[in-house]
Amino acid sequence: KECFPSSFNPEQHETVIPSELPLGQELTSTLREWAVIWHKLYVNNKTTQFRHVQQLTYSLIEWRSQILSGTLPKDELAELKKKVTAKIDYGNRILGLDLVVRDDNGNILDPDETSTISLFKAHETASKRIDERIQEEKSLQQSLDLRGQPIFNSTHTYSLYVNFKNFVCNIGEDAELLMSLYDPDLSKFISENYLVRWGSNGMPKEIEKLNNLQAVFTDLSSSDLIRPRISLVCQIVRVGHMELKDGKKHTCGLRRPFGVAVMDITDIIHGKVDDEEKQAHPVSSGGSPRVLWGLTPVISLFAGLWVSLKLLPGDLAQVQKDFSHLVDRSTAVARKMGFPEIILPGDVRNDIYVTLIQGEFDKGKKKTPKNVEVTMSVHDEDGNLQEKAIHPGAGYEGVSEYKSVVYYQVKQPCWYETVKVAIAIEEVSRCHLRFTFRHRSSQESRDRSERAFGMGFVKLMNADGTTLQDGKHNLIVYKGDNKKMEDARSYLTLPCTKTEVEEKETPSGKNLHPLANFTPTKDSTKDSFQISTVICSTKLTQNVDLLGLLNWRSNVPSIAHNLRKLMEVEGGEIVKFLPDTLDALFNIMMEMSENETYDFLVFDALVFIISLIGDIKFQHFNAVLETYIYKHFSATLAYVKLTKVLNCYVGSAEDSSKTELLFAALKALKYLFRFIVQSRVLYLRWVQPFPPLGKPTGVPSTSPRCDSRAQNCNLLGFVSPQDFLMETFILFKDLIGKNVYAADWMVMNMMQSRVFLRAVNQFTSVLNCFFLDEKNFELQLWNNYFHLAVAFLTHESLQLETFSQAKRSKIIKKYGDMRKEIGFKIRDMWYNLGPHKIKFIPAMVGPILEVTLVPEPELRKATIPIFFDMMQCEFNLSGNGNFHKFENELITRLDQEVEGGRGDEQYKVLLEKLLLEHCRKHKYLAAPGEVFALLVSSLLENLLDYRTIMHDESKENRMSCTVNELLFALLRYLYKLRDLHTDCENFTEAAYTLLLHAELLQVCQVGMWEKAIQLSKELADMYENKVFDYEGLGNLLKKRATFYENIMKAMRPQPEYFAVGYYGQGFPSFLRNKIFIYRGKEYERREDFNLKLLTQFPSAEKMTSTAPPAEEIKASPKQYVQCFIVKPVMNLPPHYKDKPVPEQILNYYRANEVQQFTYSRPVRKGEKDPDNEFANMWIERTTYTTAYSFPGILKWFEVKQVTTISPLENAIETMEVTNERITNIVQQHSWDRSLPLHPLSMLLSGIVDPAVMGGYSNYEKAFFTEKYLQEHPEDQDKIELLKQQIAIQMPLLAEGIRIHGEKLTEQLKPLHERLTTCFRELRRRVEKQYGVITLVRERAFSVFCPRGAQLPLFPPWVGVRGCHRIPEWSGLGKSWETTESQLGPNLVPSPELQGHLQGWGSKPPWAVPRAEHPFHGEIPAAVHPEPALAQPEAVPSPPVPVPWEQSPTPPAVPSWQGLVQSHKVPPEPPLLQAQPLSQLPHPLLVLSQLRSLPWAHPSPSMSFPNWWGPEVDTALEV
Repeated sequence: KECFPSSFNPEQHETVIPSELPLGQELTSTLREWAVIWHKLYVNNKTTQFRHVQQLTYSLIEWRSQILSGTLPKDELAELKKKVTAKIDYGNRILGLDLVVRDDNGNILDPDETSTISLFKAHETASKRIDERIQEEKSLQQSLDLRGQPIFNSTHTYSLYVNFKNFVCNIGEDAELLMSLYDPDLSKFISENYLVRWGSNGMPKEIEKLNNLQAVFTDLSSSDLIRPRISLVCQIVRVGHMELKDGKKHTCGLRRPFGVAVMDITDIIHGKVDDEEKQAHPVSSGGSPRVLWGLTPVISLFAGLWVSLKLLPGDLAQVQKDFSHLVDRSTAVARKMGFPEIILPGDVRNDIYVTLIQGEFDKGKKKTPKNVEVTMSVHDEDGNLQEKAIHPGAGYEGVSEYKSVVYYQVKQPCWYETVKVAIAIEEVSRCHLRFTFRHRSSQESRDRSERAFGMGFVKLMNADGTTLQDGKHNLIVYKGDNKKMEDARSYLTLPCTKTEVEEKETPSGKNLHPLANFTPTKDSTKDSFQISTVICSTKLTQNVDLLGLLNWRSNVPSIAHNLRKLMEVEGGEIVKFLPDTLDALFNIMMEMSENETYDFLVFDALVFIISLIGDIKFQHFNAVLETYIYKHFSATLAYVKLTKVLNCYVGSAEDSSKTELLFAALKALKYLFRFIVQSRVLYLRWVQPFPPLGKPTGVPSTSPRCDSRAQNCNLLGFVSPQDFLMETFILFKDLIGKNVYAADWMVMNMMQSRVFLRAVNQFTSVLNCFFLDEKNFELQLWNNYFHLAVAFLTHESLQLETFSQAKRSKIIKKYGDMRKEIGFKIRDMWYNLGPHKIKFIPAMVGPILEVTLVPEPELRKATIPIFFDMMQCEFNLSGNGNFHKFENELITRLDQEVEGGRGDEQYKVLLEKLLLEHCRKHKYLAAPGEVFALLVSSLLENLLDYRTIMHDESKENRMSCTVNELLFALLRYLYKLRDLHTDCENFTEAAYTLLLHAELLQVCQVGMWEKAIQLSKELADMYENKVFDYEGLGNLLKKRATFYENIMKAMRPQPEYFAVGYYGQGFPSFLRNKIFIYRGKEYERREDFNLKLLTQFPSAEKMTSTAPPAEEIKASPKQYVQCFIVKPVMNLPPHYKDKPVPEQILNYYRANEVQQFTYSRPVRKGEKDPDNEFANMWIERTTYTTAYSFPGILKWFEVKQVTTISPLENAIETMEVTNERITNIVQQHSWDRSLPLHPLSMLLSGIVDPAVMGGYSNYEKAFFTEKYLQEHPEDQDKIELLKQQIAIQMPLLAEGIRIHGEKLTEQLKPLHERLTTCFRELRRRVEKQYGVITLVRERAFSVFCPRGAQLPLFPPWVGVRGCHRIPEWSGLGKSWETTESQLGPNLVPSPELQGHLQGWGSKPPWAVPRAEHPFHGEIPAAVHPEPALAQPEAVPSPPVPVPWEQSPTPPAVPSWQGLVQSHKVPPEPPLLQAQPLSQLPHPLLVLSQLRSLPWAHPSPSMSFPNWWGPEVDTALEV
């Protein structure tokens, strides 16, 4: 249940005229003020403070009810009044509210009725009283809650307290519960085991431990607390028979694996949870050798392990002291298998952790694998058993022999059991670990006869004196007589590990102890055994060099070597033995004093150790070093040696060989001198009794001094009024800036401000009377006045909007808003300046801006017009006719102020409004002033957006605002630099400045090889012609070749582009009701992009329609997001146009260098026509134009334009798309006969069959009517184009049906017959209405005619080129006949046409070369260029010229979008004169001549067959 309802607004309350006592009124206002803060604490989830304020509030409410009851006696009321006021003052302080000053009776002091001195003393007394109360509360809180954060912040060692509550699991026998901390990410245990022996009756084996099973895991460091995950693992071992069903005659006391319980305790270790009771369910191991792997859950609702956990700060000694109620002497201590973060002197530890990992044992004569039990024990070199040296777990004493878990008939058992070996440090060098292996039988009688079949051992110390290395060890399993196995002298001379055998390279059995049947496993058996060890010892080391130094007395000749090697030892090993290492160093220095060489080596080693402690990794050991110096260091004469060496190094400063040593010594000087001083102190104490040190006599640091400016005030009679005012203004400004009184001394601060205000008002009269005329005007005096007034107005103690409603009400009621009073005075004083105003521009722009930014509406309205006055003043008086100084200063200071947190949307609106109002009334400032006002408004909007979004989690929004602000500032200053260059007539530099602007708009992208090529060309020119670096040029050209190769071969995924609209007033202003184009990431789907958008704006609602939103949505306070995919419009560079460009090159420009994007959606206008749905079907195509092309400096830009197309244009587009589809699929089938026929069948059926979509009759009804032409006379050309598209579809369909007939199967014959019948009828009707376009085929080459003749100079099926209609005025539109030749149909003139041709001299002006083989005569064709019709490419054959001659130009034909314009036919070229066909030149020669014609140009995507030769790679289109 919520504490505050959703409608709760703590700022709203009714105004009540109080009739209660003053104390009751204060209680009411205090509770209202606290309620606001209480609500904020709840919202911000500050639980501790919330509870504290809650207790204070409840106390005040209770006392207020007692006071208002009026039933309290006078003495009780007085006592209650003291409690209430004390509680209010205490609460105000902890909540950061103002201090309330009272008299002795608890009444609030009235500043108007109290002298200033008395008021000041009352503040001091109240503040001191509250500080004492807070200190008492802190002391009490610390004693009650030692779990506080400050304790943990200063602690480097932690302990985990575990209270074992209960264990419930139906095992049936006794059990051992081994609990330890486990890191699941590293898959390793990090602590010892805590052992609990549990009886079969569900109770602890030791009944006295009932309800007293508790342990503490110690030595946890800060690094352990930040592990990603940490678990408490409880391994459950059953102790009893081999099988639960076994009876009395079966072996008892076997340790058998049963299960494991795991619980995640990460929250407790991380400190997110203070303490918690947890339950973990045990899971069965199923006989698996590895306890934590391959487990199956126990199906039991009642099984479980219950523990209580709590993280405690400090090591064992500290928690026993601070948490004695939890940790006592009976608490088991499980240490970390490693060192804590800090090892203090005196912390002695010598623990060796041994883990039985795995083994492999030959089954020998047995049919099944052995049930191996490993017995581990510790023995000295004489074979004596070390009693109780092995500790299976904390909570119990050690055992002399440890027996492992037995796995039933497992050849390769994996134990992963860890035990601790604890023996005296001096015994480590003499001891070794012995492991014996025995088969355990489930039958007791057999088990008694079983003897150990093998043994292994490992020495704890190596021959060189170092301890056994951490890590895994593969031990040799020896076999032989059991008595010999127990004889340490029999096996200690043998190698213990396989590594040792390999190092010695000793053959099997050679040089080993000559014992029969006692041989190493390496060669004689297949048995193996592996363990791992970890040594945690403060006295043992695994480093030979450090050990040699610590044991220096045993090897004196190697002292110098060991001292030098010390500086190569790893730092962690040194700090672990820091006290012992320092003892060894100073002992060498003192005992080997006759050899000065050791003094320098010891000094260098000491400097090395001090420098090591200074490293951030070991900075925690500073405390260890400090403790050693003052508590353990005892070398009384070390200061003599240390100072001597230090002096020697300093004296040899010029010796370069000792420079590094001197620098290192100087860095360690702090601790060197501490050693020197402590040594000298110890010496003096040893020589004579040392007097106790007393506290040094304190000397007052400074005495109170009077400010010289204050003294000047007393010398008024001896200074001029000008000097007095100057000094007073400076003094007041200093006092305002220094915050003389504490921030919560509200009464004193307001009293000070009121005194300042009265004084400043008096001074303004003096300024106006005596220092305003030309003769006495003093610029610095006025300047000081304005800065003083602005500092006073902007002082933090007067900013009422930052205070709570209650505090604002108090201040306004008592003092009013002093900012308005001083602000109006600033305005009046500015206008009084008259012609002197120009002297304060631009210096006063910033201070006035600070005044206008104060969020007080009346003050803003009064002071913003000063800006216009400054503009006007500079425009009129500067002599330049502009206000550039004011403009530059205002923009610069505005940036600084807004970044500092000042300014808001209301200020932007008001500033723009007032500036425009004043500028538009001015004759000369109307235009430049309006431009400036809009400029400042735009800048302010960007700055406010940037400031708002800087704390937004969306990096995209922050980038957008940053770029807006960057572009504004960048362009502004680039053009300023351009103007400066122009004024100095540096025209070249001005041009380069603008070039910089252009270059800044481009960004090199990864994989943008086209950009890289462009830049490399510029660089290549510099290498070749400027710096002549031919080697660099060669490398550059190689890289450019790689770029070209990447363009053609490397795959570059094309990103999707998304249009995103942000609608609603809930968005920031830079997004509100705007549409942006986003460039998606590679392979980013729209669903993923939508999810990312909604993640950025979780409260936004996704729009399901792509239609423009209604005004209601735009004005809504909510957030609406609209997202859909748009298609980029390719912007191909000019040099690629009309050329056969490969697809790999074009693919880049389909998604890059794009600035326009389109999105089409169907829109129905008017009522739906049931007979023709196309008549009112509109396609609304939205064209989005961005400010910059993609890719750019952002992944999104704003939308600019929206356009629509009409139904007729929709029909034309539909026909064009359909014709293109037919062309493409026919082309594919022409080249690849293996393609499936189904897509072609579906396409032809959908077009030819009139039952589908109504055929062309829809267009005829909609557009080819007199009514439509009368209503839309401007669409005449478009109707004609639609007819052409319908007509040109016939030869395309004919070609498709021809291919369909060639490839059809028996199953498709009925469909083909249906297609043929429908197409015959469709073609007849279309040719009758729209003319005939015939596909003429000659040697696999196609030509379209008549009513249009094709220029046959293009390859097959790459796009229709040059298909034109014969002009109607020629009269030849229906004068062609089709004849058949041997190779296919051929066109010849009809008899009627021959008469017309004679009038043209058989050479009509539209005659063009036509492909024909063999030649049958000259075939005229229309040469006049008309709109190209959509048609499939033809299969080419060589072009053959026909006679040509100049003739009158036919009338111009309308040109359509994307079609060739009409032009005059050029004069007849000599090559094309009429010649006998046998004498015509080779087609290649003709083509080369055609290329040279001025009106011939290449046609894109066209090439000739290979048999024409490689030099023919393009075609010409007339």
